[in-house]
Amino acid sequence: MNFSYSDEQKMLQDSVAKFVQQDYDFDHRRQLVDSATGFSNDHWQLFAELGWLMVPFTEADGGLGGSAVDLMIVMEAFGKGMVVEPFLASAILGGGLIAATGNEAQKEELLGVLMEGRLQLAFAFAEPQSRYNLADVAMTGASGDDSYTLNGQKSVVLNAPAADYLIVAVRTTGAQLDVDGISLLLVDSQTAGIDIRDYTTVDGHRAAEVSFTDVKVPASNLLGAEGKALPVIEQMIDRASLALCAEAVGAMEVAYKKTVEYTRTRKQFGVPIARFQALQHRMADMFIEYEQARSILIMAAMQLDANQGIAPKAVSAAKSRVGKAARLIGQEAVQLHGGIGVTDELDVGHLFKRLTTIQYLFGSTDFHTQRFAAAE
Repeated sequence: MNFSYSDEQKMLQDSVAKFVQQDYDFDHRRQLVDSATGFSNDHWQLFAELGWLMVPFTEADGGLGGSAVDLMIVMEAFGKGMVVEPFLASAILGGGLIAATGNEAQKEELLGVLMEGRLQLAFAFAEPQSRYNLADVAMTGASGDDSYTLNGQKSVVLNAPAADYLIVAVRTTGAQLDVDGISLLLVDSQTAGIDIRDYTTVDGHRAAEVSFTDVKVPASNLLGAEGKALPVIEQMIDRASLALCAEAVGAMEVAYKKTVEYTRTRKQFGVPIARFQALQHRMADMFIEYEQARSILIMAAMQLDANQGIAPKAVSAAKSRVGKAARLIGQEAVQLHGGIGVTDELDVGHLFKRLTTIQYLFGSTDFHTQRFAAAE
């Protein structure tokens, strides 16, 4: 089996890595997190100019191929810089849903401007009671007179504060936990009846609680077949989970390398603490966890590409293993740095927060372990 990147993938890796190294230092990231938008529109335009916003999409949709390995390359590099621009929420999730379910007119209208950096999307699927059950949708979308009327609430909607459109999972038929009856609707975020309460998450990203009260949406804004959206939602969440795993692997590499470097300079009893055998063992464990996480990430990405984007068992294996590694590496990095590890001025604490958040996005480590065990 060939694990080597193609020439095009090496160029993609080099371009993203160069951006992170030259234009995304830690102090700059802190300024972006504290800004009004929470990310840089200039960076977003740069992503478009360099073609990175085309990476999640197939050539048929005007993209660069849309492979899971390509996404892995981009997100791993983003993880090293803890990039806060909404590549995952807008391009991978939002754009991926339009590419998978939209008709030709919807794709032509939306995908081009998204790849040009002139459109922001957010996927509203989680609800206060739903936990990780994607079929648990209580929000209703009553149809009639060439429109849908939306009522309900969505939680932790990533990128909702900046989104031009929300892609909303609603129940058009059936009971709250039914597999059938879930539909996707494209909703202008400025539509009357939408209340967006935005906030900064613990890891520096932006999300919102979104309430819908008698929101009218044209029937032409339906994405895909009515009532049949759950399979594509599951597929897109798995794709986003793979991307998160790649981001975590990038962040873990930085965390363990910075920790090793710190122990070589921090002295106790007149010698660098890296000489203490007990700490050497802990750092060796960090390295092993990182290598295992990266290996299973590559496996999951290749499985997705080999199976037309459907490989739930492989994705759960990766999410479970990466979650375990993220917890150990994040906690050890903080502990081996001592008190400064939790200060706002040091990037290690921010890496820890991002790694902790990734463990619970789109299914916790325990959830994916159980899902893997139950898969055929």
